[in-house]
Amino acid sequence: MARIVIIGAGLTGLSAAYHLEQKGFFDYVLFEQHHTPGGLCGSVVQDGFTFDFTGHLLHINDHYCRQFIDTVIGFDFFNTIQRKSYIYSHDCYTAYPYQVNLYGLPHEVIIECITGFAERAQHKKNKSFKDWVLSQFGAGFAKHFFIPYQEKIFSYPIDRITASWTSRFVPPTTLHTILQGTLQEPIHTIGYNSHFYYPKNGGILSWVLKIADTLKNPILCNHSVTAIDTNTKTIHIANGHTESYDLLINTMPLDTLLTKLIERPRIDCKKAAKKLLCNRVFNFNLGINRPNISDNHWIYYPERIYPFYRIGFPHNLSTLMTPPGCSSLSGEIAYLNNQSHSTDTYQQARTHIKQLFDVHESEIITEKIITINHAYVIFDFWREKNLPQLLNQLSQEHIYSIGRYGAWKYASMQEAILDGKQIADQITIIPARNIHQIPPVITPPTKEIECLEK
Repeated sequence: MARIVIIGAGLTGLSAAYHLEQKGFFDYVLFEQHHTPGGLCGSVVQDGFTFDFTGHLLHINDHYCRQFIDTVIGFDFFNTIQRKSYIYSHDCYTAYPYQVNLYGLPHEVIIECITGFAERAQHKKNKSFKDWVLSQFGAGFAKHFFIPYQEKIFSYPIDRITASWTSRFVPPTTLHTILQGTLQEPIHTIGYNSHFYYPKNGGILSWVLKIADTLKNPILCNHSVTAIDTNTKTIHIANGHTESYDLLINTMPLDTLLTKLIERPRIDCKKAAKKLLCNRVFNFNLGINRPNISDNHWIYYPERIYPFYRIGFPHNLSTLMTPPGCSSLSGEIAYLNNQSHSTDTYQQARTHIKQLFDVHESEIITEKIITINHAYVIFDFWREKNLPQLLNQLSQEHIYSIGRYGAWKYASMQEAILDGKQIADQITIIPARNIHQIPPVITPPTKEIECLEK
């Protein structure tokens, strides 16, 4: 028996284990379903090319996180990169963010965006992401970028998505900035990702493995959870192993967790799992036998003619991502988790790629397809009303579901580190012998979860 069981050795689970050990707590077990830790911070090597599980970049603006990276990894391990990112629309490239870089767009598009911004009706309360965009940026910006792009990346109507996730990720603008960005060359220094860190070698997985290497306790890989009995506090593993626990830290996707629970004293798991929406991402990666097909880090594609919403160029993150004289390209196509991906869509994407970057079929020397079954959480209205109550009810069962998918939120790698630290700090306040008596981390709900709103 372990007093604490951690499910998932992705970045959040590793951080939780690391911070427990830093507090002298080793009475825990860490289960990982795959053969290696890392979770979605994964990388694969094929024919000399390194491909990540879609684009992962390390952004740091937290003092503790910076200290953590410096202590555990060392900044010499990373390249420090100034973002170079563009948006392709109306047959031209404009710098990201769109709302501050109109230079080069057709005049009628620029006029629509500026007049829409000037005439926008601002509201203190916005029911949906669409309302928020119209209020913050106006009809022109909404029409030419925000609406088509966000509907592609979420694969979901944006008038059914809340605006609660926007404050950290969508830079605001002013009329002065818009005019400045209309009359001059690109402004690249705006936004949370204006600069970032990326490993010099080994892809994004390499630095996550360095965290795993610091742990004194073993990581039990190839241990896939099949069931969790909350009555006996026992976890069942596919290989026949069972583990009792006092407290469970979960980082597997929340909808998946709910389907694993055997005892459901207060939670209608099946109903809640179906209500939690996310999309899938079909990530296609190409190794190209030609240097420097693009000098950008990534390009956004808001127009519907292109099935992908973003194309990245890993060879510009590190020179060791490709064999000498080669380039690499990574594209992303989103679809809802209850839909299937069309082979025809990928072939259309491939055709566009060859046209956009003048790539000949003979130059494509390797191809890697990665499907991300949990990609972007859908911030719909059901989630907004019911997620806190759902997490509260789980905490009543001594299950603390954290991280990007465990807490069903959008989170960066920095936040994954901080989420792991926070749960370790909260748990180890009380001596280990009394850990089963620990109060829930989140304020208890006032209703049973069966009362979840439709």
